[in-house]
Amino acid sequence: MKTVRRLLYRDIAGAVGFVTLAFLSLFFFIDFVDDLEEVGKGGYTVAHALLSSLLEAPGHFYELFPITVLIGTIFALARMAQSSEFTILRTGGLGPGRALGLLTLLAVGFAGLNFVVGDYVAPWSEREAVALKAGLQGGRNLGRTGAWLKDRRTREDGSEVSVSVNVRRTTPDGVLQDVRMFEVDTDSRLVARVSARSARVGDGFWLLDEAQVTEWPAQASAGEAPVRERQVAQIRWPSGLDAGVVAAAVLPVSTMSTLELWRYSRHLAAQEQAAQRHSIQFWKKALYPLACLVMVALALPFAYLQARRGSVSFKVFGGIMLGISFVLLNNVAGHLGVLRDWTPWVVAAAPSLLYLLLSMAAFTWLVRYR
Repeated sequence: MKTVRRLLYRDIAGAVGFVTLAFLSLFFFIDFVDDLEEVGKGGYTVAHALLSSLLEAPGHFYELFPITVLIGTIFALARMAQSSEFTILRTGGLGPGRALGLLTLLAVGFAGLNFVVGDYVAPWSEREAVALKAGLQGGRNLGRTGAWLKDRRTREDGSEVSVSVNVRRTTPDGVLQDVRMFEVDTDSRLVARVSARSARVGDGFWLLDEAQVTEWPAQASAGEAPVRERQVAQIRWPSGLDAGVVAAAVLPVSTMSTLELWRYSRHLAAQEQAAQRHSIQFWKKALYPLACLVMVALALPFAYLQARRGSVSFKVFGGIMLGISFVLLNNVAGHLGVLRDWTPWVVAAAPSLLYLLLSMAAFTWLVRYR
């Protein structure tokens, strides 16, 4: 059995590695061509475009690996079936259950590799790619509306207020620029607005520079203006928004690990903000490595197809179509889950469960009737 295991694992791992390298090379070329449009802007050179494309490769690996596992496994098993190697293994005692068990162990290894890359390597490389472009451009704009965060705090007079924070831009060293804060009391009345040129996030506070504070007192005394304005060079602003929450709000979702996605989704829920999108992303990221097991199970029936019923290239083409359909269904399910407010873990698990049932049904039918 060790010889059989070594034969299967060597052929499948080699085919998966080759297909993965081919896909990564293709996506690297596409990213590099896209980045060439930025060459010459803000000191952005061809070397920077190459480095940026390399930094984006781990993210592509994480997204593509289940598909390359499917294509590579189909190619290896179909080639063994065509050369009658798999038939010889079956007559030598490799039953369906044992074959499924051997491939399941290999799939667990693939899933572990994808988890490590997706949870540690890819987030780090994505952050480095963002920092590289931000450093050359002098900062990073956060879109037309900026990034919004929400917090609660207690004012000096003891009243509880809800704070909405808007950030328009970040610098390469993590300083927030063009910051606005809006404080609303329990009666939904705007009581204060703070505009600051920049802000640094500390432990339990924000340090605001060149701030303009506008306050609307609930009960103005006689002769006092209904609006108070003041300019302050620096303010130490108490806040429960730490650096991790701020980074999650201002950086792309691809830069977040599974744990960071869970923490940020819990923060959004605690602040009564829409957390459905990040909850679905958390469950998709947590369950996505398990798609490697589904893809290997989906590839196994191809080993039981008769070689005369289609060449290896035809079976590989079928594997590519299956992989594309899985990605499309996974993305469509995520968007529908956000629109329909479906249970996040069901949305994330449904495509994999559907394809797993499909693979097991095909495998059972081929083993029993073919």
